[in-house]
Amino acid sequence: MSFKHIISRDNPVFKQLKKFADNARERRAEGKTLLDGVHLIESYIDTFGEPDLIIIPEGKSSVEATGLIQALADIPTIMLPTLMFAELTPVTNATGILALVKIPQLPVPEKPAFALMLEDIQDPGNIGSMLRTAAASGVDVVYLSTSCTDAWSPKALRGGQGAQFVLPIVERVDLIKALQAFDGNSYATAMQGDSLYMQDLSQPTAFVIGNEGAGLRHQTMAAATKRITIPMATTALGSVESLNAGAAAAVCLFERMRQASLK
Repeated sequence: MSFKHIISRDNPVFKQLKKFADNARERRAEGKTLLDGVHLIESYIDTFGEPDLIIIPEGKSSVEATGLIQALADIPTIMLPTLMFAELTPVTNATGILALVKIPQLPVPEKPAFALMLEDIQDPGNIGSMLRTAAASGVDVVYLSTSCTDAWSPKALRGGQGAQFVLPIVERVDLIKALQAFDGNSYATAMQGDSLYMQDLSQPTAFVIGNEGAGLRHQTMAAATKRITIPMATTALGSVESLNAGAAAAVCLFERMRQASLK
């Protein structure tokens, strides 16, 4: 295998890769992102084909990374000093391989029966985790509001563990318009509302989940069919105030999946 050894941060290739790692606007403009780790890269290859570029660190890689590097020997490859490689990876303990890939565009169903709408979610790990939950529970499409963090950042991709490769995602969406256009019942999660478990979720269903701290905006709640809440236990010592956004999404999505399985 041959590779290009880059040792300067002023190198234009490294500077471009750093933009892909750090800048959502650059990723959108070029339609590319970075994948970190063997699992993500192999998942991408299985569905979309070979990456555009492989990036490896100086020194020893893991056995899994070494095997993948050898399997992709025909792909253009660059080697970076360890510290420069670490600037591109979203994890503390680097896996030893990165790939530059084209962001896939999955077809969005015209009339989805099961949708997740996310508003103002700021943490890329949370976005990735919720996308993974959505894929696992059979969601047809996920809509992200204009102020959500980028679903294709390296951190969000790590959190999604391949969910972005199988789940249609529509970003920078006006959720009010999306709710008005949805052909089914939409449920806004809130502190106060009807119980999730009292809803008939056998019809086309969309759940709307809000910001980790502030929850949903009032206008978004008003556009949904109904406000719902997830009942929580109360003990002699009291109860927690609410679930975090990721946990709330998981409970709602899998309740819909449970009801659908009973049909």
